Amino acid sequence: MTLGLSHVTLIVSDLDRTQGMLERVFEARCTYASDETRFSLSDERFFDIGGVWVATMKGDPLPARSYNHIAFRIREDEFDDRQARIEAEGLEMLPPRARVEGEGRSLYFYGPDNHLFELHTGTLEERLKRYARGRGR
Repeated sequence: MTLGLSHVTLIVSDLDRTQGMLERVFEARCTYASDETRFSLSDERFFDIGGVWVATMKGDPLPARSYNHIAFRIREDEFDDRQARIEAEGLEMLPPRARVEGEGRSLYFYGPDNHLFELHTGTLEERLKRYARGRGR
């Protein structure tokens, strides 16, 4: 039986730059840095982001961007502050996609190594409830 999400690993070209972005935008807390002792394939750092274990490993950045993404939930009252943080980092934000009322709002942005992130205000339950009512766009 699968118990849930264990962790997400991102390959990044600059551990320090990515750590700064994760701490400032996501309020991540660094829980481990390999420094002089390497246990894995390359230098790595672990972060706690809202109870999710996110690992970063030193390596080549993604060669291209896609819509594959990692979404983290935020409260509605945090939306404007998080958008300001993303802008302050100089990260490229995508225009918001068309949504139906009741499925929450999202901020989509690329990290330094072409990873797409989303900050979303809704829940799965809210979205399913809205979709059950029918009539999309």
